[in-house]
Amino acid sequence: MTDTQNTSLAARLAARFGDMLSLAEYHGETTAELAPGDLLNVALALRDEPEFRFEQLIDVCGVDYLGYGQDEWDTETVSGTGFSRGVEGQAVGRFNWAERPRDASMPRRFAVVVHLLSLSHNRRLRLRVFCDDDAMPMVPSLTGVWPVANWFERETFDLFGILFDGHPDLRRILTDYGFVGHPFRKDFPLIGNVEVRYDPEQKRVVYQPVTIEPRVLVPRVIRDDADLVQAKAEAADDWRRN
Repeated sequence: MTDTQNTSLAARLAARFGDMLSLAEYHGETTAELAPGDLLNVALALRDEPEFRFEQLIDVCGVDYLGYGQDEWDTETVSGTGFSRGVEGQAVGRFNWAERPRDASMPRRFAVVVHLLSLSHNRRLRLRVFCDDDAMPMVPSLTGVWPVANWFERETFDLFGILFDGHPDLRRILTDYGFVGHPFRKDFPLIGNVEVRYDPEQKRVVYQPVTIEPRVLVPRVIRDDADLVQAKAEAADDWRRN
């Protein structure tokens, strides 16, 4: 997709929906952020109106912004022995939501991201909808607009615990029926909540508390890539010369 097409799409979205959408373009991709209450009306317009014609829903996924923008290693300074390597988890898993590292730019925790494709216009669009309630995250179901959203929404519910109002059969799709919690949430323990084993006396699989000590082996790191920083600096120099 060319930059002209992207600009044209963003301009058309702004003209059609006005303040209902907050638009951003990054790396040649258009993202529209909107409120849960506007999702269904906007989705129907994007699917049916000739200037948009987003006939195909490609994906629905969840995002957990818990601890967004925070890292566990020192990534700005380096000693004679290299960057820091030791890390201790701040809670079982990583964080306790009530005591989370807060990022003012991300006041809400959960969001649903929808990827759309227009076959008629050869365009792509990303929608992002933040859930209003962190304790019970919920957005309207898109199954009535694009039926293919059914299993995507079940997956998002299973992994993130995000509810889809109006979904015809919202239940787990990847984890076991007796699974506890939602494994893609940032505060989900990396060792899980329970473990299973075969009990020879009962002759069946049983659940029991986890016997592994909680620990963090792979820290979350947001690190500036030196190659990308250099490329941005060179691009800025080229722009100034021209």
